[in-house]
Amino acid sequence: QVQLVESGGGLMQAGGSLRLSCAASGRTVRSYTMGWFRQAPGKEREFVAAISWSGGIYYVDSVKGRFTISGDSAKNTVSLQMNSLKPEDTAVYYCAARRTITIPTNWRSKDIDYWGQGTQVTVSS
Repeated sequence: QVQLVESGGGLMQAGGSLRLSCAASGRTVRSYTMGWFRQAPGKEREFVAAISWSGGIYYVDSVKGRFTISGDSAKNTVSLQMNSLKPEDTAVYYCAARRTITIPTNWRSKDIDYWGQGTQVTVSS
């Protein structure tokens, strides 16, 4: 069992920044690669970024250069720094855990083993 608790998010104007954090707990956390997904109203949940505990990182093209994912293995936390926010970044953001120690380049919702509760990010124009 892995528990994921997100924090951060909120309302921000376009061009601004927000930081999301995810605290992971459970005896088998190291067996999972961590990621972030988002779901906008009326749309499917989509992959944003992922990080392995060994430091591998992968982003969806639409956030490259704007978002940075990082991990703190001592605290079992994963963060997503979001800069240059756009209105189209508005969504509920979910922390995710996938049982793999490498970092795949294909991320689908059905591949995820555990989800956080989600945190709302709203970007106004």
